[in-house]
Amino acid sequence: MDTRQLVGIGMTSQRTRNRLLQRLRDSGIKNERVLAIIGSTPRHLFVEEALAHRAYEDTALPIGYGQTISQPYTVARMTEILLGDNERLDKVLEIGTGCGYQAAVLSQLVEQVYTVERIEPLYQKARARLRKLGMHNVDANLSDGGWGLASNGPYQGILVAAAPEVIPPSLLEQLADGGRMVLPLGGETQKLTLVVRQGDEFVTETLEDALFVPFLSGIQH
Repeated sequence: MDTRQLVGIGMTSQRTRNRLLQRLRDSGIKNERVLAIIGSTPRHLFVEEALAHRAYEDTALPIGYGQTISQPYTVARMTEILLGDNERLDKVLEIGTGCGYQAAVLSQLVEQVYTVERIEPLYQKARARLRKLGMHNVDANLSDGGWGLASNGPYQGILVAAAPEVIPPSLLEQLADGGRMVLPLGGETQKLTLVVRQGDEFVTETLEDALFVPFLSGIQH
């Protein structure tokens, strides 16, 4: 990928991005590679033009169809948890493509990203946006997230961008031995959760409060 494609020409100053990165550091984000990628990825291209001036605020923004682009802190936090001690992962599955921003960040840290979205208009827009940005290691799919994407598994990492009440068994099955899954769990009260596969066992760690849209089934056209 040509990193020049990730420069937001004329949309925001470097000072604005630097302020965002400092806020993320102050909030506890420690992985400097992740921070550098957050700083260089043009978040304004993943939101509606009317909201582009707010793209580098540390806040979630609406993207239509009752969905949001996650706040930069959430993207950075989930990404650094997914990586763990790894510099780079071979293959990751993302559940909930949304606008494609999280996939864009992951694409710079992962050899191959598979991402699924259940809302067809969002899937179409995200796929076109990622292709335009030259992120050819992202394979976008229109699919029910609860099914995962077994045909390309198992995955070193699975990142879920919506909150189920319980972890779908199909996602556990698609996690490679030693792999890590990061997801919000719960209903009105949600907790960001890390699941690590150790053979046939799954070690779960509750990390912090979270707030995501609910995990829904079925494809929406």
